Amino acid sequence: MNEIHRIQTVRSKTSLSGTIIIPGDKSISHRSVMLSSLSDSPVQVNNFLFSEDCLSTIACMKELGATIEFTGEQQVTIQGRGFYGLIEPSDVLNAGNSGTTLRLLSGILAAQPFFSVITGDSSLRRRPMGRVVEPLSRMGCRIIGREQSRYAPLAIQPAGVIQGIAYSLPVASAQIKSAILLAALFANSNTTITEPFLSRDHTERMFQLFGVPVERHDLSVTVSPVSSLKAPAVIDVPGDISSAAFWLVAASIVPGSELILRNVGLNPTRSGILDILQLMGADISMMNQRLDAAEPVADIVVHSADLQGVSLDAEIIPRLIDEIPVLAVAALFANGRTVIRGAEELRVKETDRLRAIVDEFGKMGAVITETADGLIIDGPQKLHSALCLSHGDHRMAMALSIAGVAAEGVEIMNPACAAVSYPNFFTVLDQL
Repeated sequence: MNEIHRIQTVRSKTSLSGTIIIPGDKSISHRSVMLSSLSDSPVQVNNFLFSEDCLSTIACMKELGATIEFTGEQQVTIQGRGFYGLIEPSDVLNAGNSGTTLRLLSGILAAQPFFSVITGDSSLRRRPMGRVVEPLSRMGCRIIGREQSRYAPLAIQPAGVIQGIAYSLPVASAQIKSAILLAALFANSNTTITEPFLSRDHTERMFQLFGVPVERHDLSVTVSPVSSLKAPAVIDVPGDISSAAFWLVAASIVPGSELILRNVGLNPTRSGILDILQLMGADISMMNQRLDAAEPVADIVVHSADLQGVSLDAEIIPRLIDEIPVLAVAALFANGRTVIRGAEELRVKETDRLRAIVDEFGKMGAVITETADGLIIDGPQKLHSALCLSHGDHRMAMALSIAGVAAEGVEIMNPACAAVSYPNFFTVLDQL
């Protein structure tokens, strides 16, 4: 990498082979630290993702009194403060670029008997927070933010009585759902959340791991308040399927490829990328299926294949929302038309990902039609090398890299943002 100009050069590869150990799931790593910090007994978390986002959560929980030590290469040990033991932070909490940290931690902070302020970097301060503040306010939480509490920084006043509520989410969002569920642990009655479509359920699964009663009926989940958490001694974090997605697509579209991906989480609320790639004709098989931390896990073998275009509707989008940038790469190399609908949530991620996909892949020669809620891509298309922007978005940086590998290479400005979710991505890519 050219550190002065912050440009990553990715070269074309004629085939890909090797075995990749997929780094720990980002969503589960966040939640393991937050819930362990609310427990009394120490918790050892293995295969923790040491990414910038997860380190932001660690920094915030340490400010709130938890003792967190790095006890191994991919291992942390957390000694929590107990369910009612968090302390008032002496300074503003900084979530960095992590929407998960800011939104989920808001649910915990909103139920505490002390004042706190939480913010993030310039990108995170532009992402909508009103969708979290509104339901938390209905529960009796007192939160004030910029522009009528729509954006961070968020100032959170000491909570009074937290009310259990029945709430219908306007969008399928695991972050909004999880913020409400975390506040609901401290409520005076049950809380029920109903989603328009099923979003990822890592919080509900980890609640059960910590002894929290959870009931699910169709698209509704109910959580009962608790007075303590019963922490497991060890949490083994599965590999992140959102990280595996880049290699799944790369091996599928680069001829003559075979990759083995170890320790991939197969949570059914996250595995939409597998369903869609297989629908496109991808050659994917599972080995060594098992359960870790209440999550299904397997090793995945993927070979190159001739992909076909598909149509995606809104119902599946929550199960692959983070994988749309690399799925667009697959569509560019597939035969026929791919239509993606119901993905308007991508416009309020680290960047407007729909627009970024059109603009940046367009620099490589791609012709992509942008719609209000998605994309239309006719393939296959021939891409050339170009200088592209990551927009400070980790998933855009990695998706552009996969396109470059399958085409004629690419140069990416500000590639370091990949460390938000996959710190050694470019090292692994070079070694394949």
